[in-house]
Amino acid sequence: MIPLVDLTAQYHSIKKEIDTAVLSTLESGYFILGPAVTKFEESIAAYLGVDFGIGLASGTDALVLALRALNIGAGDEVIIPAYTFFATAGAVMSVGAKPVFVDIDPRSYQIDVNKIKDAVTSKTKAIIPVHLYGHPADMNPILTIAREYGLKVIEDNAQGFGAEYLGKKTGSFGDIGCLSFFPTKNLGAFGDAGMVVTNDPALAERMRMLRTHGWKEKYYSEEVGYNSRLDALQAAILQAKFPYVDSWNEKRREISMRYSEQLVPLGMAVPVEHEWAKHVYHLYIIRSTKRNELQAFLKQKGIASDVYYPLPPHLSVPCRKFGYSEGDFPHAELASRETLALPLYPELTISQQDEVIAAVKEFVG
Repeated sequence: MIPLVDLTAQYHSIKKEIDTAVLSTLESGYFILGPAVTKFEESIAAYLGVDFGIGLASGTDALVLALRALNIGAGDEVIIPAYTFFATAGAVMSVGAKPVFVDIDPRSYQIDVNKIKDAVTSKTKAIIPVHLYGHPADMNPILTIAREYGLKVIEDNAQGFGAEYLGKKTGSFGDIGCLSFFPTKNLGAFGDAGMVVTNDPALAERMRMLRTHGWKEKYYSEEVGYNSRLDALQAAILQAKFPYVDSWNEKRREISMRYSEQLVPLGMAVPVEHEWAKHVYHLYIIRSTKRNELQAFLKQKGIASDVYYPLPPHLSVPCRKFGYSEGDFPHAELASRETLALPLYPELTISQQDEVIAAVKEFVG
């Protein structure tokens, strides 16, 4: 069986470093925040070229705290892509605001920058571009629109860690960048973990307060916050893995390009990489009008695959109250019916890659 992701293989590739990080944390006595978290926050901020990193419990919490820090709430609207993980929309709804969806570019799966202005109203407060699958959103037009209308920009960089837009790391363009270190991410923890990053000291201080019950001083809450702190154990594991992330991303790129070289001649729709982008291939996404049949065929061959995402958020139960219906965002809806993720992780062997390619070729005929 070829898995979609093999986390055990990655662990064994750096077992000594991981085991040392875990044991040193256990011996330190610091389990909530502390030196390991501070070190990791500083490492990520430096890597992205921003001033502040604030470790949190998850990438979803990162989106929520970013919205809260920007005082976005009831009566406000936030523009997001119509094709993304539900958390992007859910975070907006959880602070009482309304997600306003915009269709995607069908080739890159990023928000269609040419349609954003049509979604702006007097209630719009922010735009959340999502660097979906590891390909950057087209940030310059987004930032131009944000400046024109006085909007904030929150980057959902959960899937784009290490990706670049015009040579600059994604997550560093907006007012706040949101990261996820879910285990399957390009840089993944051994549990849930996330981070917000920013260059604004006031926003950084606010988000530090929000992650710990609204405290500036312990036990003295200044507002209602959350319990959303990055565990020291996860920070230590992530710090041990961090030096490898660039080489892992290059391996993802190498495997993805090998896939594409073999699949393009079949007429298969494969990921694009715009000239201004450096794609880090969190997922390798192909498209087929016979997606479900292809997935079943791969399963028969012992090859895992998955659908990201079978239902666009505007058609989900929680979003029904906003009045969206099928047909509103045709590119997002078609992507949800046709896209399929193939196995991709840095440790995927040449023989495994060949097996995946051969199976797809056999299906296409």
